Amino acid sequence: MKTKIAITSLASMSPLGKTPEEIWTNYLSPKTLISTKEFNGKSQFAVEIPTKIRAALDALRKEDIKYKALDETVLMAILTARQAVSQAGWTVGDAFGINIGSSRGATQLFEKYHREFIETGKTATLTSPTTTLGNLSSWVAHDLKSTGPEISHSITCSTALHAVLNAVAWLQSGMANKFLVGGSEAPLTAFTLAQMQALKIYANPNPNDTTNPQPATRNPQLQDVEAYPCRAFDFAKTKNTMVLGEAAAVACLETGEHPNALGYITGIGYATDDLEHNISISEEAQCFQKSMAMALQNTPLEQVDAIVMHAPGTLKGDTSEYKAIQKIFGPNPPMLTTNKWKVGHTFGASGMLNMELALLMLQHQTFVGIPYCDEPNPRKQMRNVLINAVGFGGNAVSVLVSRS
Repeated sequence: MKTKIAITSLASMSPLGKTPEEIWTNYLSPKTLISTKEFNGKSQFAVEIPTKIRAALDALRKEDIKYKALDETVLMAILTARQAVSQAGWTVGDAFGINIGSSRGATQLFEKYHREFIETGKTATLTSPTTTLGNLSSWVAHDLKSTGPEISHSITCSTALHAVLNAVAWLQSGMANKFLVGGSEAPLTAFTLAQMQALKIYANPNPNDTTNPQPATRNPQLQDVEAYPCRAFDFAKTKNTMVLGEAAAVACLETGEHPNALGYITGIGYATDDLEHNISISEEAQCFQKSMAMALQNTPLEQVDAIVMHAPGTLKGDTSEYKAIQKIFGPNPPMLTTNKWKVGHTFGASGMLNMELALLMLQHQTFVGIPYCDEPNPRKQMRNVLINAVGFGGNAVSVLVSRS
């Protein structure tokens, strides 16, 4: 890292809430936020944003006639961006770059328009402009009246951390000194869930279904498997247990040291596995080994105190990432955690939620573990936390976040 990159704010809306206080309180609770919801008449596991946040999105639609036709993914990005910029002390009309992406994009609106086309043979006038990938950053820029570059992208589940990589490149080059980065995802549709079920990676909401039995817990005090539908980082599970959640999370990045910095980005890494299958990742996640090694090239391994893993709750995804960590850190890895047992997998926003958890743990000097897993060897203090994310095809990103 040629130039120090400060994280001067981070805002999110997710099943955890949208204020730092309620988000931290929810993290300290051992309860999952996963529940069941009906999709096409079938009960499925999902993690929804709270009702009060949904009300805020509805209010945003009424602020501007142009917002009425926008997908929920875009509205979520606009509200979180407003919050992040306000917290960082940036003002409307400032010159800063924006890079916000999504894995699925405007999936709710796209499915609605496609259904109407199948039924009527016609489509609405605004179908194309409201479902295009560029919707995110361009509408956020419109709302904030910013004057910097606007970039939107989709790199599946590593989308948000790829936005961080891109911003760091701009900031280190001197072409910008402020960047707003993140991801937004509203994937809770029947079609999206059906896609995950077709891949056989989604959790089964019926524990009595012998065709897809739920795994046993490793903690004898937590025998109720329904308490934790997503068994991320549970290596005793015998079935895939991924669950989808919705969220948006964005951060303000600035060059140099700042008194209001939540933390600093002190290492970045990226790599891609050789594809053997459309959703493959190698047995020992070579992509993660390379991305973590790159992010840590200037940091002694013993100074990494925790890792917020990608760990989506799938058999191969969890295991391969853990093997990669063992390859890099040996028999004494840092404290390991994930948040997907609580909030589900939020696809393109998940990497930024991982960063949020890392910053909160650094701020409170408290490690947030996984209730059904053994406690890791505690560290005396938390100075550096590594964050991982990977998308379909083994597209991995690792970011090291430090207190100073």
